[in-house]
Parts: sequence; C-alpha cells; structure tokens
Amino acid sequence: MAVRILAALAVALLADLSAHAQQAPSRLDEIVKRGTLRVGMTGDYKPFTYLDKATRKFSCFDVDMAEALGKALGVKVEFVPTAWPKLMKDFEADQFDIAMGGVSVTLDRQKKGFFSTPIMREGKTPIARCADVGKYQSIADIDKQGTRVIVNPGGTNERFARANIRDAEITVFSDNTVIFDEIAKGNADLMMTDASETRYQQKQHAGVLCAVHPEKPFDFSEKAYWLQRDMALKAFVDQWLHISMEDGSYKKIYAAWFD
Repeated sequence: MAVRILAALAVALLADLSAHAQQAPSRLDEIVKRGTLRVGMTGDYKPFTYLDKATRKFSCFDVDMAEALGKALGVKVEFVPTAWPKLMKDFEADQFDIAMGGVSVTLDRQKKGFFSTPIMREGKTPIARCADVGKYQSIADIDKQGTRVIVNPGGTNERFARANIRDAEITVFSDNTVIFDEIAKGNADLMMTDASETRYQQKQHAGVLCAVHPEKPFDFSEKAYWLQRDMALKAFVDQWLHISMEDGSYKKIYAAWFD
C-alpha cells in the first residue's frame, strides 16, 4: 500500500511540474511579446562588430546576422553596448538576450548560459609586421625577452597570452579598434588573436601586417552566439542558423565581410 501511495504521489508531482513547465513563458515568448531582441555587442572587433562612435551605429558581420535573426523572429533588434572586461557581468545582469560579435565558446561562459550551434572554427595565431613573420612561427619563438606582445583587455586574447607567455613583454592596449596600428607603427611586435581577425587585418594593412599561419592556429576554438539559458530560444536560434547555412543566407553575409 505504501509503495502505491508513493507512486501515486510521484505521478501527481510529475504532472504538476509538467503543467507548470508548459505554463511558464520562455524567453523566446518574452522576446516575441516584447517585440525586441536585445543583442549585446562590444563594437570593437572587426569584422564581427564595430561601433561608429560618431553615429553610434553598429556594423559588420554579426550585426547583419543579428538583423537577420530579428527578421526571422519578427522583432526589432536593439544593440546593447558592452565590453570584453564586463561582458560576463552584463550577461549575468540580463542586460541582453544574446551576445554576438565574435564571441568565443568558453566553459566559463557555458556555465552561465547556452551557446548556439558554432558559426566558425578557428584558433589563436599571431599577426606581425610582414618582415617579421618568420620570427614568430611558434610560441617558443614569441616567448623571448625583448619581444613585445600587445593584447586587448578582458577577453580570450589576453587570457591566451598570459597562459602562454612568460618571458616576452605583454602590453594591454585598451582600444581594440586601433590596436593593430600599434604593431604597424612599431610600438609592438605582434598580437595573438583569432585567425579570422588576422586575415581581416592583413587586408586592412596590406603589405604592412601579415597573418602568421592562420590556417594552422596555436589552439582550437569556436565562435557561437551566447544565449541566456532558455531552451526554446536556443532551439530557435539553432534552427535559424541551420536554415541560413543551407539556403545560402549565411554564406552571403559571410562573403560580404570575410571574402
């Protein structure tokens, strides 16, 4: 008799939890009802995201992707400025529904939310003055006294440099939008960043800066969209990405910024 009573109670509890789960609105429902998708962006990481300080307008690859996601959801997109050193804090404070703009997948971030299907696979690699490419082929080549490594604060670039550099000098430069000019001017020797960024900056500084073996980065990483913890929202974003990659929409936006 006791076993039957416990079984009945368990069934009733599960039914109650199921009903509650069905009644509880998801963040996806909230976004659609609100009519706005809040997208967190640093605005300092071309070709993924850039904020024009004069016009206060965002542009670049993930801005176009965010607008496409908003269109798929049937809502407007509100870009919320953030910065790499406070990205985690702003995410935890629910300042935005999704973080976009070249966000790398990390386990620390995974603890706080969900990641979408990865949109890109790459890793850290150096970018240096073209004449010096041969000098910086490996971590051992770089990690020598007299080598000046420059990093932007608070993100995976600084974390990678501090985890791998012991003897070379590390300088933190706050403005990631012009950090590569410091290398071009000779104020730093190199920066280790994502291969996609080194390829882009190589084009922007043609004949001056060169990506160092971007096809063979030092480590493995993926970029994805960082979502507040909601399964319905993740499922929608993943399905949207799948369709975009199959129907050519993703390829078209990618080509506009990377090819």
